Amino acid sequence: MGRHFLQIPGPTNVPDRVLRAIARPTIDHRGPAFARLAHELLDRLKPVFGTRHDVVVYPSSGTGAWEAALVNTLSPGERVLAFETGHFSTLWCEMAARLGLVVDLVPGDWRHGADPTAIIDLLTAEHAAVMVVHNETSTGVRSRIPEIRDAMDATGHPALLLVDTISSLASMEYRHDEWGVDVTVGCSQKGLMLPPGIGFNAVGPKALARRGRLPRSYWDWDAIIAANRQGFFPYTPPTNLLYGLREALIMLEEEGLPRVFARHDRHAEATRRAVRAWGLEVLCADEREHSSSLTAVLMPDGHDADAVRNLILERYDMSLGTGLGRLAGRVFRIGHLGHFNDLMLAGTLGGVEMGLLGAGVPIKEGGMRAALAYLEETG
Repeated sequence: MGRHFLQIPGPTNVPDRVLRAIARPTIDHRGPAFARLAHELLDRLKPVFGTRHDVVVYPSSGTGAWEAALVNTLSPGERVLAFETGHFSTLWCEMAARLGLVVDLVPGDWRHGADPTAIIDLLTAEHAAVMVVHNETSTGVRSRIPEIRDAMDATGHPALLLVDTISSLASMEYRHDEWGVDVTVGCSQKGLMLPPGIGFNAVGPKALARRGRLPRSYWDWDAIIAANRQGFFPYTPPTNLLYGLREALIMLEEEGLPRVFARHDRHAEATRRAVRAWGLEVLCADEREHSSSLTAVLMPDGHDADAVRNLILERYDMSLGTGLGRLAGRVFRIGHLGHFNDLMLAGTLGGVEMGLLGAGVPIKEGGMRAALAYLEETG
């Protein structure tokens, strides 16, 4: 009985008012009412990305938006510099290689973000772009994008900066224009509080001017941006998801983005305090790089994170994120992003604490109390 707790780091809980918006009757996507909707959405999206420039909207997953960022800017055989910060950074690199790019991957331990100091030594004249995941969904580690941009600028290198914000957009501070990002990749099912199905590219002027020769048709920016000027798309758009997107953007505006980011920061810190009070370890090893969207928790030796997750699901009807790639069985991930409040966090951490005790994991009791004390102190 009761409502399922969906505490994976995406897809996240969809607010009831967004679900109601999605349920509206579909309209003619070539008519004037749709054109008004499209213009409104494209304007409302810009502050979320921190940009004054074009935001391209695709009926796609975040993976599609990854591909769009690459094929619109790069040419076969060009080199890109990328950082191994977790499972999703490696998948983006694998995609780049399959598309015919040469990927120079900087190895990482999955506990730290991209190293800005490495840029100065590793960026060469052959590199056309730098690829970075802002918030690694598999690890709960944030890369310091402004410092990476500063390091690129210090070299005077013209490479494009491509950034994945799939699990940070609308949850963590992000400034596409101010931070000098050329292409930002995003999607709908995390901080934007929607079902999966919409991908985004925020496109800076440098990226728009530097068009690569990789094959593209569906993902081509030119056709989409040209149609958007009139309020339309060169393909059938996901009209009902766009209704939901409008409602989600209105919700973010009502709360105010600074308050949205502060709420996520606060819930993340409360979660980390709970983890430490249990005597467990947060996977992210650098205080400057903690994610505000999720927390990955390392299990003690001899204990299987998936066994704990399964117990919590069966007993308490709560879903937690699994460990991915090299972290399989070693971590579980607590999502605390999107449509989320103090009471939901208390329930989440209560379920985690009961699950850890039920699974026989040697923890100290009191993690829940530590989190609640911080919430009370900062409420």
